[in-house]
Amino acid sequence: MKRGALHHIELYVSNLEKSLSFWGWLLEELGYEAYQEWDQGKSFKLDHTYLVFVQTEDKYIHIPYHRKGTGLNHLAFHGESKEHIDWITKQLKEREITVLYEDQHPYAGGEGYYAVFFEDPDRIKVEVVAP
Repeated sequence: MKRGALHHIELYVSNLEKSLSFWGWLLEELGYEAYQEWDQGKSFKLDHTYLVFVQTEDKYIHIPYHRKGTGLNHLAFHGESKEHIDWITKQLKEREITVLYEDQHPYAGGEGYYAVFFEDPDRIKVEVVAP
């Protein structure tokens, strides 16, 4: 294990079932495997890094999230190739998930930066980028 490598990310979500439906297929497509599961959460692991999704407690559910406020803006994942990004984009559209910046897609990140941008059910921006 390399010092400083990311160990895990834990996201509290407003609707665990909806979030797992959104994230499950995507993370599995990116090579993650189901790791831990309990009544209020589930995690997915790739090598030594894992992502955890936990149902937000009712007493905190009313607090809104916005990616342009202080805190997390987005999560970016490596894709396998440009073709992989195209396949993920197709899957997003089939699942009726809006592709962000569609008028600039797949170069919304700039010239030579091939990626797809979208949001999860809680509006956390997600990016998958080609090498």
